[in-house]
Amino acid sequence: MFSRFSPLAVVAVALALVSAGSASAQTAAGIDIISDSLTLDGTLRSVLDANPAVTSLDELANAANGRLAQTRTGFLPQITGTATYTRIDPVVQLPFGGEILQLAPNNNYDAHITAQYLLLDFGKSDAQVKLAESQVQTARDNVNVTKRDLAFNAAQVYYNILFMRESIKVQDAQIASLRAHRNEMEKRVQGGVSTRFDVTTTNVRITQAQNTRIDLQNQLRNQQVQLARLLHKPSQADVPVKGQLTFQPQTVDVNAELARAYDSRPEIKLARDAETSATLQQRLVERSNMPSLGVGAQVGAKNGYLPDLNQIRPNTVGVVQLSVPIYDGNKNKNQRVEALANSRSAVARTQDLQEQIRADVRQAVNNMEFSQARYTNAEQQIAQATDALTRARARYRYDVGTNLDVLDAETQLAQARLSRAQAVYNYTLGQYQLKRATGEQIWK
Repeated sequence: MFSRFSPLAVVAVALALVSAGSASAQTAAGIDIISDSLTLDGTLRSVLDANPAVTSLDELANAANGRLAQTRTGFLPQITGTATYTRIDPVVQLPFGGEILQLAPNNNYDAHITAQYLLLDFGKSDAQVKLAESQVQTARDNVNVTKRDLAFNAAQVYYNILFMRESIKVQDAQIASLRAHRNEMEKRVQGGVSTRFDVTTTNVRITQAQNTRIDLQNQLRNQQVQLARLLHKPSQADVPVKGQLTFQPQTVDVNAELARAYDSRPEIKLARDAETSATLQQRLVERSNMPSLGVGAQVGAKNGYLPDLNQIRPNTVGVVQLSVPIYDGNKNKNQRVEALANSRSAVARTQDLQEQIRADVRQAVNNMEFSQARYTNAEQQIAQATDALTRARARYRYDVGTNLDVLDAETQLAQARLSRAQAVYNYTLGQYQLKRATGEQIWK
C-alpha cells in the first residue's frame, strides 16, 4: 500500500514484477506495438516451434530410439559373408617317391557365409533392452520438461507485456485527469480566483506521472525484446500480442493438486525414470557375469585340400560355444556396489523432489490467496479514492479545499488502480505457478 505518491515507488513495483522475465532484456528503440495478433496460445506455439533446444532434444530422443533398436538386434541371428585371398611364399614341400609333395597352395581362396545365434544368456540381452527402453522414456520426458519451461517463460513474458500496458493505461488516465484539472485552474487564475502556484504544482505532478509512464514504456519495449528472443526473431522485430489482464478467481483443492503433481509433473517422471534406469542397470550388472550359450554355422568353398591343392571345394563348419566367466578381478562385484549406490541415490532424489513439489504447490496457492485478498482490497481503495477525488474537486471549486488535496486524491486513485492491476497480474502468475507445480500442460 502506498501512503504518499512517489514515481520511484511506482516504477519499483513495475520493475519488481517484470524482473524475472526481463533480467537480460535490453532496451531496443523502434519496437512499437503496431497491431494485436498473437494470443497466449499463439505465443506459446510460436515459441515452441521456433526454439532449437526442443529440436535438439527431439533428435536426442530419436538417437535413444536408435540405441534401443540396436540392443534388440541381440535377439536376432548375425549373418556375415567373407571372401579372402592369401598368397603364401614359401610353402612346405617334401620329397616323396622322386617327386616334390607340396602341403599347401601358394594361392589360397576362401569364401564362406557365417551365421551365429545366441541361444541363452540368462537375461543379459533382455536387461539391455529394458535399460534402453528406460533411456528412451527419459529422453522423451526431457523434451517435455524443456517445452514446459519454454512455455512458462513465454507465458510470463506475455503477461508482463499485458501488465505493462495496463500500468501505462493507469498513468494515461492520471495524466489526462491532471491536465483537465490544470485547465480548470488556468481558468480560475484568469478569473483571479487562484494563483499560478497551483498551476505550477499541478504541472510538477503531471511531469512526474509522465516520467513514470516513460519508465513503464521502456519496460514494455524490453519485454517485447524478450519475447522476440524467445521467438528467435531479430531484436528489432515487432512482436505484437493480443489480450488483457482479467481477474478470474478459481477454487483450489490443495490435496487434489498435490495428487496431480505427484502423478503428472515432468520432474517427478524424470526422477522415476532415473529410479527405473538405476534398477535396470543393477539388474544388467548382475547378469553380465552369467554364462552364455551360442551356436554357429558356416558354409562356403576354399582350396588347399589334398590331393589337388588348387581345386576349390565346398566346406561346412558347425559350432556350439559355451562361455563361462571365471575371474574378472572383482570387476563385477565392484560394478554391483556402484549400481546399488546409484539406485539408492535415485530413490532419495525422488523423495526430495516430492518435498519440493509439495512446497511449490503450497506457495502457488498462497500467492493466489493473498493476491485475491489484495484485489478485493484494491477494489475498495478505488471506490474510496474515487469518492475522495470527487469530494476534493468539489471542495476546491467552492474554495473550502486546497489544490494539494485534489492532487493527493488523484495520486491515491492512480495508486489504487495500479495496485488492482498488480493484484490481477500476481494472481494470474500464481495460477500459472500452480499449473507448473502440478505439471499441467498449458500449450495445445
